[in-house]
Amino acid sequence: MTLGCARNDVDSEELAGRLADAGWTLVDDADGADVAVVNTCGFVEQAKKDSIDTVLAAADLKEAGKTKAVVAVGCMAERYGKDLAESLPEADAILGFDSYNDLSSHLEAILHGEKPQSHVPRDRRSLLPLAPVDRQAARVAAAENAPDLPEGLAPASGPRVVRRRLGSGPWAPVKIAAGCDRRCSFCAIPAFRGSFVSRPAGEVLAETQWLAEQGVKEVFLVSENTTSYGKDLGDLRALEALLPRVAAVEGIERVRVSYLQPAEVRPGLLDALTQTPGVVPYFDLSFQHSAPNVLRRMRRFGSTESFLALLQQVRDRFPTAGVRSNVIVGFPGETEDDVDELCRFLEQARLDVVGVFGYSDEDGTEAETLDGKLPDDVIAARTDRVSRLVEELVAQRAEDRLGEVVEVLVESIVDEDGDPHVVGRAAHQGPDVDGETELDLPAGMSVAVGDIVSARVTGVAGADLLAEPVRVTVDA
Repeated sequence: MTLGCARNDVDSEELAGRLADAGWTLVDDADGADVAVVNTCGFVEQAKKDSIDTVLAAADLKEAGKTKAVVAVGCMAERYGKDLAESLPEADAILGFDSYNDLSSHLEAILHGEKPQSHVPRDRRSLLPLAPVDRQAARVAAAENAPDLPEGLAPASGPRVVRRRLGSGPWAPVKIAAGCDRRCSFCAIPAFRGSFVSRPAGEVLAETQWLAEQGVKEVFLVSENTTSYGKDLGDLRALEALLPRVAAVEGIERVRVSYLQPAEVRPGLLDALTQTPGVVPYFDLSFQHSAPNVLRRMRRFGSTESFLALLQQVRDRFPTAGVRSNVIVGFPGETEDDVDELCRFLEQARLDVVGVFGYSDEDGTEAETLDGKLPDDVIAARTDRVSRLVEELVAQRAEDRLGEVVEVLVESIVDEDGDPHVVGRAAHQGPDVDGETELDLPAGMSVAVGDIVSARVTGVAGADLLAEPVRVTVDA
């Protein structure tokens, strides 16, 4: 069972690959399984609560005799380790990233009544060289010799192995890097995910080819900070070079890139994302706020004007490009004027989707120690104000697409009394969080999951679209 982001989805499929290679049979439901493995998320409070609730639900199955053991892995397990094990006795084990190399043996031991000792959390950034260019040698050594080398030298998800797909949909994430070198004051991810390490292009291409052979049509390139890809490989333009190679893999129809830092977006990357055949013009830009003084306290860069200028560069290249972002409201020291500035930016930015998060302290972060903390009711009121504005703006942006022809990847077809309900995603809609497009098929037309259908937008509901398939004739 997997919670959290697409990076966690990749980790789960790699763990599944290891377990399958070790002789385990993977099943779809914890009811009847020997072991239920929960891959937790440790990002924000709600994600941590969801992870704990999922572990407890699996423990209820154990109490009912429907499974024999419950094991928590993933970011929350790594971040809290021994402390989480003490506060969550319902789990038979809390295993961090260093246990991934030999997860099969751990599960066998648990089924024989043993309880593996949980680790004491540490800052994983200290486990690799400070200079990015020195990290690949340590990574290669760890991959060749693990688990004999000191712990932590491999990427957070362990040495690379063949994945085992846990779903059958037409898209799949591909992790192109792990870790992060940024020091955003509100974020704990670098401490438990470690320093930034890129995967060599050959690994990414081999995994993409394997996914294509499994029927995947769209790959979603993910990492904690995709715009840093290649800095430890000695090439800051490595992503621009990688994109056309991934798009050229036989069977892959489109490539999507996630999590771009605005301060690191280069003109060459803008060109690659808008002009490379097979790469969708989709920009997952991490703005977080637009008031300069808030951004400085967040240890980030930018302003309303610089962000709007970046968006203009995107739309000059591709007017209908998709753009999504997240913002944090109620950060320590934020004023009403800062919220007004954020709203001014959002009103002018014309973003397709915006996630709005109310600030909360995260253990071990710099922001936890900042002065100027706001009362919970003030944070809630500001979050509600921005959320209501975003809901209106996202609906308006969707309405801008009325009449637009979009390319829809069909993801599901449900027969409702002889009437097929066909749902997919347009190029500007990322997986899971950016809305979806329902196709209104004309009589006699049939499609299959994995097809890409040209369709004209005829209706909207929030970020969701309704579209009718069209035949597009291009004049030679």
